[in-house]
Amino acid sequence: MGKLYPIGIQNFESLRKDGYFYIDKTALIYQLVQTGRYYFLSRPRRFGKSLLLSTLEAYFEGKKELFEGLDIEKSEEKWTKYPVLHLDLNAKKFDTTDDLIRLIDRQLLIYEAEYGSSDADRSIDDRFFTLIRLAYEKTGQRVVILIDEYDKPMLQAIGNEDLQKEYRETLKAFYGVMKSMDKYIRFALLTGVTKFGKVSVFSDLNNLDDISMDDRYIEICGITEQEIHACFEEELNKLGRSQNMTYDEVCRELKTRYDGYHFSENTIGIYNPFSLLNTFAKMKFGSYWFETGTPSYLVELLKRHHYDLYRMAHEETSADVLNSIDSSSTNPIPVIYQSGYLTIKGYDPRFRVYRLGFPNKEVEEGFMEYLLPFYANVDKIESPFQIMKFVHEIEQGDYNAFFRRLQSFFADTPYELVRDLELHYQNVLYIVCKLVGFYVKAEYHTSEGRVDMVLQTDKFIYIMEFKLNGTAEEALRQIEDKHYARPFATDSRKLFKIGVNFSVETRNIEKWLVEN
Repeated sequence: MGKLYPIGIQNFESLRKDGYFYIDKTALIYQLVQTGRYYFLSRPRRFGKSLLLSTLEAYFEGKKELFEGLDIEKSEEKWTKYPVLHLDLNAKKFDTTDDLIRLIDRQLLIYEAEYGSSDADRSIDDRFFTLIRLAYEKTGQRVVILIDEYDKPMLQAIGNEDLQKEYRETLKAFYGVMKSMDKYIRFALLTGVTKFGKVSVFSDLNNLDDISMDDRYIEICGITEQEIHACFEEELNKLGRSQNMTYDEVCRELKTRYDGYHFSENTIGIYNPFSLLNTFAKMKFGSYWFETGTPSYLVELLKRHHYDLYRMAHEETSADVLNSIDSSSTNPIPVIYQSGYLTIKGYDPRFRVYRLGFPNKEVEEGFMEYLLPFYANVDKIESPFQIMKFVHEIEQGDYNAFFRRLQSFFADTPYELVRDLELHYQNVLYIVCKLVGFYVKAEYHTSEGRVDMVLQTDKFIYIMEFKLNGTAEEALRQIEDKHYARPFATDSRKLFKIGVNFSVETRNIEKWLVEN
């Protein structure tokens, strides 16, 4: 029998007892618990945060037998049992503050039954305060606090300022308890997708050590290339046979699809563990991380702030922006970065500026496919088929069918987008170009006042110039005047120069002219 892959397994004890494969992260965990007390870690969903907390829980409960053969066994001698309070805010959808309070209440009641009763009528922060003290007094050991997905309520309330304010005040008081209970606490770790800053849930808990961009702990979640070759050589060869690929081709494809997460500058890339393990389990490539769902709040942020999607893969920002989210901010980038849809691609140490981009093909293609129905007149089910038809039309030289299909994408433009029509049509063109570009060679360039697109197949080259409220004739003339076709002068493929006009009045493509 081969490896049991821990796909969806978030409990360390269950993983170890049931014989699931485990990539040993315990040396880093031991370093973490020995060198500090209060931590915060941000990582994208499905990156192993819950398993990390569960591993810490088992360690602090002194369950030595679960760590047999792991690195931590060589370092730890005492295996002291501490009282552990492990709270999970990822359990349900939050629509009201009462939902949040009920969730925390149910989890507090379990620990209150173990360490001493409490008046359930009191506020959750008062009960948390008492619980920490009682756990310490009953056991004689300081308390370990682990909080999973601390930010889930806040994220769900993005776009609802009143509700988010209520959540923020509730959680601020709750988490702030830890600051005043220092003498009773041995260790605390809060995890989440994002970090809300400024006037936030952390303002009363300013002693947290944020290790999200700490080089020492970059590898604590996720899988490195070194770990792949150390642990999955057999799988790499088997995957190659299954997909009729060489060993090197398999490695390159895995890297293209699932690698590329950088949580600090000049650090190694981290592979998405969920996608990687699914690939080895099923012995085929897929968009596994994306299939588990993309939060709708990301699209809402992009649309609400009229974000130019072209900027997404060329965004530059500072560490302060990446590391903190202000709930009232108009910048969607920190949320998108921390959610795992963008990652660090470069760093300018002189100006301390980070360059962002998509981490890998799975994320880039998946995100574009996800965005398309929100921007264009196409439903979610039809979206992949529409892209397939675009590609077929391009490959067959049927530019008229291509533009008629593109016209249908702009039909019935939502009223809220009319105010920024130029940005809307640029965003739609960008999404189409990116999605088509996964099957044919595609380039998209934008600058003030113009958009142009270049598509290449094995038989055809298309140079397209788009005008807004101009004429197709003007667009075609610009291709000539600017010598856009010059790089292809000696190319044997058939070249089409296409001028396109987008009408503000009709909110659609009004005319296209072709010269070949």
